[in-house]
Amino acid sequence: MTDQEVDILMIGAGPANLALAVALEESAPAETARDALILEQHSDVKWQRGLLLPWARSQVSFLKDLVTLRNPRSRFSFLNFLHETGELDRFVNLSTFNPYRWQLSAYQQWVAESLQHVKIRYNARGERVDPRFGDDGSIVGWTVTLDGGDVLHCRDLVIGAGRDPHIPGVFEDLPAERVIHSRQYSPRIAEVDAGRPLRPVVVGGAQSAAEMFMALSQDLPQSRPTILLRSIGFQNYQTSKFVNELFFPSFVDEFFTMPPEAREQVLGEMRLTNYAGLAPPFADEMYSMLYQQRMLGDQRSTVRPLTEVVGARIDRDDVVLDLRDRKSGKVEPLRCDLVLLGTGYDPRMPAMVRHLAARAGLGEVVVGRRYRVELGTPAWGALYLQGVNEATHGIADSLISVLAHRSQDITDDMLDRRAAVLDAKDQGQVRTA
Repeated sequence: MTDQEVDILMIGAGPANLALAVALEESAPAETARDALILEQHSDVKWQRGLLLPWARSQVSFLKDLVTLRNPRSRFSFLNFLHETGELDRFVNLSTFNPYRWQLSAYQQWVAESLQHVKIRYNARGERVDPRFGDDGSIVGWTVTLDGGDVLHCRDLVIGAGRDPHIPGVFEDLPAERVIHSRQYSPRIAEVDAGRPLRPVVVGGAQSAAEMFMALSQDLPQSRPTILLRSIGFQNYQTSKFVNELFFPSFVDEFFTMPPEAREQVLGEMRLTNYAGLAPPFADEMYSMLYQQRMLGDQRSTVRPLTEVVGARIDRDDVVLDLRDRKSGKVEPLRCDLVLLGTGYDPRMPAMVRHLAARAGLGEVVVGRRYRVELGTPAWGALYLQGVNEATHGIADSLISVLAHRSQDITDDMLDRRAAVLDAKDQGQVRTA
């Protein structure tokens, strides 16, 4: 077991913390960036690891990479990645703004390998995070204990590990080996015998559910997949250019200053821009797949709209789902082998954040404009949250659209706090945040 001290510790080597690492390298003094560390629980960097399907594309322009909207001249841009890897001409020839998901994943790994000062520690999973208190009761930093027993101490902690998967209560009593959340799809489905005539059932009507439903036809070619939707059918994302302006980084300021009821209205009206819908080109591809099956007499895949799961149990070797037809109210059982959940993520703060807030004595988690949690009293240490602040910073907070500017906001806040401490020391005052 080791004991290590760093100034800035980031949990999760996803796009949020990679963007912050780039901002630190480009905007902060070298010694600040050199004293920053990212913890990644896996052995490498992968974007949307569970749904890294070969045909899946990003729904966001490549210009909304980790840095371009903040610094178009940066060497960490997606275009420079293509140039450095010799793929720029071929990508330009595709005539698209939407790269394949695996391509953006490779870009993020390239960024991680290109960092000069910020370090990444792989195979490092945090088991527990605790605040460290000073003699006056203020928070002076944080202690992260890894699953192997190593301990890291930091002044500033940045949590960018994403939200917790949402598992609806009706499925909680099913054996774990029979349930696959979209976050786990690729590694879990690779363990399934592709030669067996399985009956997988997908639950959900948004992009992740539809992608699993589509992928099953290739990954389990002998299977007969079914997808269950509570809605009347698949719906396209709202892609109006007028509404898309609400994803501009500049809209964060406007949203943050709105009264709570206005924020709630905006989030509700923007739901179909990112949730409960499909990218229009993908919806067309899936409809074509179903059409071909029907016309060729091999209707393997079934879509059941206006259907909800009201019960789930094991009967001998089958999973039995009790389905309520919302048109008639009738409940009937459906026997299957696997349940795949495209049910999204828990809208609450991640469990790691909630537990940490309780240990820090916070009644609720309140995040300021520059993504720093309000700790209640002046503090030497700080806690920043990335990707979980839709309620205060807008629906784009969980997406890559605002990464570049958000990373600059956090970097600026860190640097301003350090400058304030130096000024206080010069004046012989007590250090504060």
